Amino acid sequence: MDRHDLTPDQLLDLLARPTAAEDVATTRGALLVVEGDAGAAPTPDRLARVAGLPAVIVRVSDADRPDDDPMADVVDVVVPPGDDDLAAIEATVGSTPLAATALALLLRAGPAGSVEAGLVAESAVYSTLQAGPEFAAWRARRPVVERPAPDTPVVDVERHGTRLDVVLDRPEVRNALDARLRDELCEALTLAVVDPAITEVHLRGNGPSFCAGGDLDEFGSLPDPATAHLVRLTRSPARLLAALAPRVTAHLHGACMGSGIELPAFARRVVAHPDTVVGLPELGLGLIPGAGGTVSLPARIGRHRTALLALTARPVDAPTAHAWGLVDGIGSGPVVVVEAAPGLAAEQAGVDHP
Repeated sequence: MDRHDLTPDQLLDLLARPTAAEDVATTRGALLVVEGDAGAAPTPDRLARVAGLPAVIVRVSDADRPDDDPMADVVDVVVPPGDDDLAAIEATVGSTPLAATALALLLRAGPAGSVEAGLVAESAVYSTLQAGPEFAAWRARRPVVERPAPDTPVVDVERHGTRLDVVLDRPEVRNALDARLRDELCEALTLAVVDPAITEVHLRGNGPSFCAGGDLDEFGSLPDPATAHLVRLTRSPARLLAALAPRVTAHLHGACMGSGIELPAFARRVVAHPDTVVGLPELGLGLIPGAGGTVSLPARIGRHRTALLALTARPVDAPTAHAWGLVDGIGSGPVVVVEAAPGLAAEQAGVDHP
Protein backbone atom coordinates (compact mmCIF):
# COMPACT_ATOMS: atom_id res chain seq x y z
CA MET A 1 0.00 0.00 0.00
CA ASP A 2 1.18 3.53 -0.79
CA ARG A 3 0.45 6.11 1.89
CA HIS A 4 0.62 9.82 1.12
CA ASP A 5 0.45 12.39 3.94
CA LEU A 6 -0.91 15.68 2.66
CA THR A 7 -2.16 19.02 3.88
CA PRO A 8 -5.62 20.08 2.68
CA ASP A 9 -4.06 22.51 0.20
CA GLN A 10 -1.78 19.77 -1.16
CA LEU A 11 -4.81 17.54 -1.72
CA LEU A 12 -6.59 20.34 -3.59
CA ASP A 13 -3.44 20.92 -5.66
CA LEU A 14 -3.39 17.21 -6.51
CA LEU A 15 -7.01 17.36 -7.61
CA ALA A 16 -6.20 20.30 -9.86
CA ARG A 17 -3.87 18.14 -11.93
CA PRO A 18 -5.39 16.30 -14.92
CA THR A 19 -3.09 13.38 -14.10
CA ALA A 20 -4.32 13.08 -10.47
CA ALA A 21 -5.72 9.56 -10.92
CA GLU A 22 -2.55 8.30 -12.60
CA ASP A 23 -0.39 9.95 -9.95
CA VAL A 24 -1.93 8.00 -7.06
CA ALA A 25 -3.39 4.84 -8.63
CA THR A 26 -1.90 1.51 -7.67
CA THR A 27 -3.26 -2.01 -7.31
CA ARG A 28 -1.44 -2.12 -3.98
CA GLY A 29 -3.84 0.53 -2.70
CA ALA A 30 -3.42 4.25 -2.17
CA LEU A 31 -4.20 5.91 1.15
CA LEU A 32 -4.23 9.70 1.30
CA VAL A 33 -4.07 11.03 4.86
CA VAL A 34 -5.03 14.70 5.06
CA GLU A 35 -4.14 16.68 8.18
CA GLY A 36 -3.96 20.37 9.00
CA ASP A 37 -6.06 23.47 8.53
CA ALA A 38 -7.64 24.10 5.16
CA GLY A 39 -6.48 27.29 3.51
CA ALA A 40 -9.12 27.27 0.79
CA ALA A 41 -12.47 25.65 0.16
CA PRO A 42 -12.66 23.02 -2.58
CA THR A 43 -13.87 24.44 -5.88
CA PRO A 44 -16.45 22.67 -8.07
CA ASP A 45 -13.81 21.35 -10.46
CA ARG A 46 -11.87 19.80 -7.54
CA LEU A 47 -15.07 18.20 -6.24
CA ALA A 48 -15.81 16.79 -9.67
CA ARG A 49 -12.33 15.29 -10.02
CA VAL A 50 -12.30 13.63 -6.61
CA ALA A 51 -15.26 11.46 -7.66
CA GLY A 52 -12.96 9.32 -9.78
CA LEU A 53 -9.77 9.43 -7.69
CA PRO A 54 -8.83 5.76 -7.05
CA ALA A 55 -7.68 6.13 -3.46
CA VAL A 56 -9.08 6.11 0.06
CA ILE A 57 -8.92 9.63 1.49
CA VAL A 58 -8.82 9.98 5.28
CA ARG A 59 -9.20 13.33 6.99
CA VAL A 60 -7.65 13.73 10.44
CA SER A 61 -9.79 16.36 12.15
CA ASP A 62 -11.21 17.18 15.56
CA ALA A 63 -14.55 18.32 14.13
CA ASP A 64 -17.47 17.26 16.33
CA ARG A 65 -19.28 15.72 13.35
CA PRO A 66 -17.66 14.34 10.18
CA ASP A 67 -19.64 16.70 7.92
CA ASP A 68 -18.57 19.74 9.97
CA ASP A 69 -15.06 19.67 8.52
CA PRO A 70 -14.56 22.05 5.57
CA MET A 71 -12.82 19.24 3.66
CA ALA A 72 -15.70 16.81 4.19
CA ASP A 73 -16.84 16.82 0.58
CA VAL A 74 -13.47 15.66 -0.74
CA VAL A 75 -12.63 12.95 1.80
CA ASP A 76 -14.08 9.51 2.44
CA VAL A 77 -13.80 9.25 6.20
CA VAL A 78 -12.96 11.53 9.13
CA VAL A 79 -11.05 10.40 12.22
CA PRO A 80 -9.88 12.41 15.25
CA PRO A 81 -6.18 13.07 15.87
CA GLY A 82 -4.38 10.24 17.66
CA ASP A 83 -7.29 7.84 17.16
CA ASP A 84 -6.71 4.12 16.55
CA ASP A 85 -9.15 4.20 13.64
CA LEU A 86 -6.47 5.48 11.28
CA ALA A 87 -4.30 2.43 11.95
CA ALA A 88 -7.28 0.14 11.38
CA ILE A 89 -8.11 1.87 8.09
CA GLU A 90 -4.49 1.62 6.97
CA ALA A 91 -4.52 -2.11 7.71
CA THR A 92 -7.75 -2.60 5.73
CA VAL A 93 -6.50 -0.69 2.70
CA GLY A 94 -3.26 -2.63 2.88
CA SER A 95 -4.95 -6.05 3.00
CA THR A 96 -7.87 -5.48 0.58
CA PRO A 97 -6.98 -2.39 -1.47
CA LEU A 98 -9.29 -3.20 -4.38
CA ALA A 99 -12.38 -3.59 -2.20
CA ALA A 100 -11.54 -0.58 -0.01
CA THR A 101 -11.02 1.68 -3.02
CA ALA A 102 -14.16 0.39 -4.72
CA LEU A 103 -16.21 1.19 -1.61
CA ALA A 104 -14.79 4.71 -1.35
CA LEU A 105 -15.60 5.42 -5.00
CA LEU A 106 -19.12 4.03 -4.69
CA LEU A 107 -19.94 6.02 -1.56
CA ARG A 108 -18.48 9.16 -3.10
CA ALA A 109 -20.94 8.86 -5.97
CA GLY A 110 -23.68 9.50 -3.44
CA PRO A 111 -27.41 9.15 -4.11
CA ALA A 112 -27.94 7.76 -7.58
CA GLY A 113 -31.38 9.34 -7.98
CA SER A 114 -33.36 6.43 -6.60
CA VAL A 115 -33.01 3.46 -4.29
CA GLU A 116 -33.23 1.15 -7.28
CA ALA A 117 -30.38 2.89 -9.09
CA GLY A 118 -28.27 2.78 -5.95
CA LEU A 119 -28.88 -0.95 -5.54
CA VAL A 120 -27.90 -1.56 -9.16
CA ALA A 121 -24.62 0.33 -8.69
CA GLU A 122 -23.86 -1.49 -5.45
CA SER A 123 -24.56 -4.89 -6.96
CA ALA A 124 -22.41 -4.16 -10.02
CA VAL A 125 -19.42 -3.26 -7.84
CA TYR A 126 -20.04 -6.24 -5.55
CA SER A 127 -20.19 -8.61 -8.52
CA THR A 128 -16.97 -7.21 -9.95
CA LEU A 129 -15.19 -7.84 -6.65
CA GLN A 130 -16.56 -11.39 -6.52
CA ALA A 131 -14.45 -12.06 -9.62
CA GLY A 132 -11.38 -10.43 -8.07
CA PRO A 133 -8.29 -11.83 -6.35
CA GLU A 134 -9.12 -10.59 -2.84
CA PHE A 135 -12.39 -12.49 -2.64
CA ALA A 136 -10.77 -15.55 -4.24
CA ALA A 137 -8.06 -15.50 -1.58
CA TRP A 138 -10.63 -15.29 1.22
CA ARG A 139 -12.72 -18.09 -0.28
CA ALA A 140 -9.62 -20.30 -0.55
CA ARG A 141 -8.84 -19.73 3.14
CA ARG A 142 -12.33 -20.62 4.31
CA PRO A 143 -13.64 -24.04 3.30
CA VAL A 144 -17.38 -24.31 2.72
CA VAL A 145 -19.29 -26.13 5.45
CA GLU A 146 -22.12 -28.29 4.15
CA ARG A 147 -25.26 -28.05 6.28
CA PRO A 148 -28.49 -30.04 5.99
CA ALA A 149 -31.41 -28.09 4.58
CA PRO A 150 -34.08 -27.36 7.22
CA ASP A 151 -37.43 -29.08 6.75
CA THR A 152 -39.43 -26.14 8.12
CA PRO A 153 -39.75 -22.52 6.94
CA VAL A 154 -36.87 -20.20 7.85
CA VAL A 155 -39.10 -17.10 7.93
CA ASP A 156 -42.20 -17.15 10.13
CA VAL A 157 -45.05 -14.89 9.03
CA GLU A 158 -48.15 -14.07 11.07
CA ARG A 159 -50.86 -11.54 10.33
CA HIS A 160 -52.91 -9.90 13.04
CA GLY A 161 -55.44 -7.64 11.37
CA THR A 162 -53.50 -4.76 9.85
CA ARG A 163 -50.18 -5.93 11.34
CA LEU A 164 -47.72 -8.36 9.78
CA ASP A 165 -45.05 -9.99 11.96
CA VAL A 166 -42.04 -11.33 10.06
CA VAL A 167 -39.49 -13.37 12.03
CA LEU A 168 -36.18 -14.69 10.67
CA ASP A 169 -35.89 -18.24 11.96
CA ARG A 170 -32.45 -19.79 11.43
CA PRO A 171 -31.37 -19.39 15.07
CA GLU A 172 -28.73 -22.13 14.90
CA VAL A 173 -26.67 -19.88 12.56
CA ARG A 174 -27.79 -16.55 13.98
CA ASN A 175 -30.22 -16.07 11.07
CA ALA A 176 -27.45 -15.93 8.48
CA LEU A 177 -28.98 -14.73 5.23
CA ASP A 178 -28.83 -17.56 2.70
CA ALA A 179 -30.75 -17.94 -0.56
CA ARG A 180 -33.67 -19.68 1.10
CA LEU A 181 -34.06 -17.11 3.87
CA ARG A 182 -33.73 -14.32 1.30
CA ASP A 183 -36.44 -15.81 -0.90
CA GLU A 184 -38.84 -16.45 1.99
CA LEU A 185 -38.21 -12.94 3.31
CA CYS A 186 -39.02 -11.52 -0.13
CA GLU A 187 -42.26 -13.52 -0.21
CA ALA A 188 -43.25 -12.20 3.22
CA LEU A 189 -42.48 -8.59 2.37
CA THR A 190 -44.31 -8.86 -0.94
CA LEU A 191 -47.49 -9.67 1.01
CA ALA A 192 -47.35 -6.21 2.54
CA VAL A 193 -46.31 -4.49 -0.69
CA VAL A 194 -49.40 -5.74 -2.54
CA ASP A 195 -51.82 -5.27 0.39
CA PRO A 196 -52.16 -1.65 1.55
CA ALA A 197 -54.45 -2.84 4.34
CA ILE A 198 -51.30 -4.01 6.13
CA THR A 199 -50.28 -0.81 7.88
CA GLU A 200 -47.58 -2.23 10.17
CA VAL A 201 -44.74 -4.64 9.42
CA HIS A 202 -42.56 -5.75 12.35
CA LEU A 203 -39.29 -7.46 11.46
CA ARG A 204 -37.53 -9.59 14.09
CA GLY A 205 -35.06 -12.43 14.40
CA ASN A 206 -35.33 -15.57 16.51
CA GLY A 207 -32.31 -16.70 18.51
CA PRO A 208 -29.14 -15.02 19.79
CA SER A 209 -29.04 -12.37 17.03
CA PHE A 210 -31.40 -10.61 14.66
CA CYS A 211 -29.10 -11.49 11.74
CA ALA A 212 -25.34 -12.03 11.84
CA GLY A 213 -24.95 -11.31 8.11
CA GLY A 214 -24.85 -13.24 4.88
CA ASP A 215 -24.35 -17.00 4.92
CA LEU A 216 -20.61 -17.27 4.34
CA ASP A 217 -20.92 -20.78 2.93
CA GLU A 218 -22.98 -19.46 0.02
CA PHE A 219 -20.67 -16.59 -0.92
CA GLY A 220 -19.51 -17.12 -4.48
CA SER A 221 -21.66 -20.23 -4.96
CA LEU A 222 -23.54 -19.01 -8.06
CA PRO A 223 -21.99 -19.98 -11.40
CA ASP A 224 -20.59 -16.54 -12.19
CA PRO A 225 -20.70 -12.95 -10.88
CA ALA A 226 -22.86 -11.71 -13.78
CA THR A 227 -25.59 -14.22 -12.93
CA ALA A 228 -25.25 -13.33 -9.25
CA HIS A 229 -25.74 -9.66 -10.14
CA LEU A 230 -29.08 -10.32 -11.85
CA VAL A 231 -30.25 -12.67 -9.09
CA ARG A 232 -29.37 -10.05 -6.49
CA LEU A 233 -31.49 -7.46 -8.28
CA THR A 234 -34.40 -9.82 -8.94
CA ARG A 235 -34.71 -11.15 -5.40
CA SER A 236 -34.05 -8.05 -3.35
CA PRO A 237 -35.27 -7.70 0.24
CA ALA A 238 -33.62 -4.27 0.20
CA ARG A 239 -35.85 -3.00 -2.60
CA LEU A 240 -38.97 -4.35 -0.89
CA LEU A 241 -38.03 -2.89 2.49
CA ALA A 242 -37.38 0.49 0.87
CA ALA A 243 -40.84 0.36 -0.73
CA LEU A 244 -42.40 -0.55 2.62
CA ALA A 245 -40.22 1.73 4.73
CA PRO A 246 -42.98 3.95 6.20
CA ARG A 247 -44.74 0.85 7.54
CA VAL A 248 -41.73 -1.10 8.85
CA THR A 249 -40.29 -1.32 12.35
CA ALA A 250 -37.16 -3.45 12.68
CA HIS A 251 -36.28 -4.92 16.08
CA LEU A 252 -32.55 -5.65 16.46
CA HIS A 253 -30.64 -7.66 19.02
CA GLY A 254 -27.31 -9.41 19.30
CA ALA A 255 -24.77 -9.33 16.48
CA CYS A 256 -26.19 -7.46 13.48
CA MET A 257 -23.43 -7.64 10.91
CA GLY A 258 -23.49 -6.91 7.19
CA SER A 259 -27.00 -7.59 5.91
CA GLY A 260 -28.11 -7.71 9.55
CA ILE A 261 -27.88 -3.91 9.67
CA GLU A 262 -28.01 -3.05 5.94
CA LEU A 263 -31.57 -4.34 5.52
CA PRO A 264 -33.20 -2.98 8.70
CA ALA A 265 -31.63 0.43 8.05
CA PHE A 266 -34.24 0.89 5.29
CA ALA A 267 -37.05 0.75 7.87
CA ARG A 268 -38.82 3.89 9.09
CA ARG A 269 -38.06 2.88 12.67
CA VAL A 270 -35.26 0.71 14.04
CA VAL A 271 -35.31 -0.32 17.69
CA ALA A 272 -32.24 -1.98 19.17
CA HIS A 273 -32.00 -4.19 22.26
CA PRO A 274 -29.20 -2.97 24.58
CA ASP A 275 -27.08 -6.00 23.60
CA THR A 276 -27.06 -5.03 19.91
CA VAL A 277 -23.79 -4.53 18.06
CA VAL A 278 -23.64 -3.55 14.39
CA GLY A 279 -20.83 -3.70 11.87
CA LEU A 280 -19.82 -3.98 8.23
CA PRO A 281 -17.18 -6.75 7.91
CA GLU A 282 -17.36 -7.28 4.13
CA LEU A 283 -14.05 -5.63 3.19
CA GLY A 284 -12.27 -8.41 5.05
CA LEU A 285 -13.72 -10.81 2.48
CA GLY A 286 -12.56 -8.66 -0.43
CA LEU A 287 -16.13 -7.41 -0.95
CA ILE A 288 -18.28 -4.39 -0.14
CA PRO A 289 -21.66 -4.32 1.60
CA GLY A 290 -23.99 -6.05 -0.85
CA ALA A 291 -27.42 -6.16 0.80
CA GLY A 292 -28.22 -2.49 0.19
CA GLY A 293 -25.95 -1.00 2.83
CA THR A 294 -24.31 1.56 0.55
CA VAL A 295 -27.81 2.97 0.05
CA SER A 296 -29.50 2.49 3.43
CA LEU A 297 -26.68 3.43 5.81
CA PRO A 298 -25.59 6.70 4.15
CA ALA A 299 -29.24 7.81 4.21
CA ARG A 300 -29.17 7.43 7.99
CA ILE A 301 -25.61 8.24 9.08
CA GLY A 302 -23.89 9.77 6.04
CA ARG A 303 -21.19 8.33 3.85
CA HIS A 304 -18.31 9.19 6.21
CA ARG A 305 -19.60 7.08 9.09
CA THR A 306 -20.66 4.33 6.69
CA ALA A 307 -17.09 4.26 5.39
CA LEU A 308 -15.75 4.31 8.97
CA LEU A 309 -17.76 1.20 9.88
CA ALA A 310 -16.54 -0.66 6.81
CA LEU A 311 -12.91 0.51 6.68
CA THR A 312 -12.21 -0.14 10.37
CA ALA A 313 -14.30 -3.35 10.51
CA ARG A 314 -15.08 -2.39 14.11
CA PRO A 315 -18.61 -3.00 15.38
CA VAL A 316 -20.35 -0.27 17.36
CA ASP A 317 -22.69 -0.79 20.29
CA ALA A 318 -26.32 0.22 20.60
CA PRO A 319 -25.71 3.61 22.30
CA THR A 320 -23.25 4.62 19.56
CA ALA A 321 -25.61 3.45 16.82
CA HIS A 322 -28.38 5.48 18.49
CA ALA A 323 -26.22 8.59 18.80
CA TRP A 324 -25.37 8.35 15.10
CA GLY A 325 -28.99 7.83 14.06
CA LEU A 326 -28.43 4.32 12.77
CA VAL A 327 -31.09 3.13 15.20
CA ASP A 328 -34.00 5.23 16.43
CA GLY A 329 -34.37 3.86 19.93
CA ILE A 330 -33.04 1.36 22.45
CA GLY A 331 -35.53 -1.01 24.01
CA SER A 332 -35.29 -4.05 26.28
CA GLY A 333 -38.26 -6.09 25.12
CA PRO A 334 -38.20 -9.89 25.27
CA VAL A 335 -35.79 -11.70 22.96
CA VAL A 336 -36.24 -15.38 22.15
CA VAL A 337 -32.85 -17.04 22.59
CA VAL A 338 -32.03 -20.36 20.97
CA GLU A 339 -28.51 -21.76 21.29
CA ALA A 340 -26.52 -21.12 18.12
CA ALA A 341 -24.44 -23.74 16.40
CA PRO A 342 -20.64 -23.25 16.29
CA GLY A 343 -18.74 -22.46 13.11
CA LEU A 344 -20.58 -20.17 10.73
CA ALA A 345 -22.45 -18.27 13.41
CA ALA A 346 -19.32 -17.72 15.49
CA GLU A 347 -17.34 -16.32 12.56
CA GLN A 348 -20.09 -13.98 11.50
CA ALA A 349 -20.75 -12.73 15.01
CA GLY A 350 -17.05 -12.21 15.67
CA VAL A 351 -17.03 -14.48 18.72
CA ASP A 352 -15.11 -17.59 19.61
CA HIS A 353 -16.66 -20.95 20.34
CA PRO A 354 -14.99 -23.47 22.60
